[in-house]
Amino acid sequence: MTKIYEKAPAKINLVLDVLRKREDGYHEVEMVMTMVDLADRLTLEELQRDQIVLASQAGFIPLDEKNLAFQAAKLLKQRYGVKKGVYIYLDKQIPVAAGLAGGSSDAAAALRGLNRLWDLNLGVPELEALGAELGSDVPFCVRGGTALATGRGERLESLESPPQCWVVLAKPPINVSTADVYGRFRASEVGVHPSVPDMLAALREGSFDRMCGALGNVLEKVTLAHYPEVRQIKEVMTRLGADGVLMSGSGPTVFGLVSKESKLARIYNGLRGFCKEVYVVRMLT
Repeated sequence: MTKIYEKAPAKINLVLDVLRKREDGYHEVEMVMTMVDLADRLTLEELQRDQIVLASQAGFIPLDEKNLAFQAAKLLKQRYGVKKGVYIYLDKQIPVAAGLAGGSSDAAAALRGLNRLWDLNLGVPELEALGAELGSDVPFCVRGGTALATGRGERLESLESPPQCWVVLAKPPINVSTADVYGRFRASEVGVHPSVPDMLAALREGSFDRMCGALGNVLEKVTLAHYPEVRQIKEVMTRLGADGVLMSGSGPTVFGLVSKESKLARIYNGLRGFCKEVYVVRMLT
């Protein structure tokens, strides 16, 4: 029986700017996102019975319609009249509710994998449009690479890959609700917005230093005010010598960009002193 394997990498936001709240309830955003080599893995296998079955080694995620990968399978079945079932095994490695788009990336991987398993022959634009029905980060996760995302996150423009470097990810033992952070956010209270043009120029030039200088996330102010653990991680990572430090998404994960491998052990060990979930990965270029 055919098995399809799909990798679902985590994403980080090099820039996250929120411009305003839209009439449809979403926020108008400008984001520069890229993927890192921390990934969930999906195995998809056709079932004889017409049913979606989702399983995982992780005991703390929903395995029903609350899961975005399950929703992706259901959407494809309904939209294209698929009368076949599927067994999806999700090997979960990306922390949950961490600002790393783990659930969105799982949904994107499910869309890509089922497109192959069920011979739907959908192109990337069609998969991205389906992804937009599931969540704002899903279209980017379908496409992968590095991209500028506008609108509510569904309008994408592919960009040059960032200069290669190490990425240290640290997630404190708390979960942060994206909806809660956006609910507390007030665009009128943002002083200086991060510069998307500066980040785009850094990527065009392949300049690591300029990329670090252009990092910015307007949601940091909201999350840091309510979760001091996130502020502490930022301060420790900076003190230990990371070249650029930023919270990803709505948090609580903080990432540090590091150009020299010789710095990694010190940063990793310093963070592990009070934070269990620390990962050292590379950019996916």
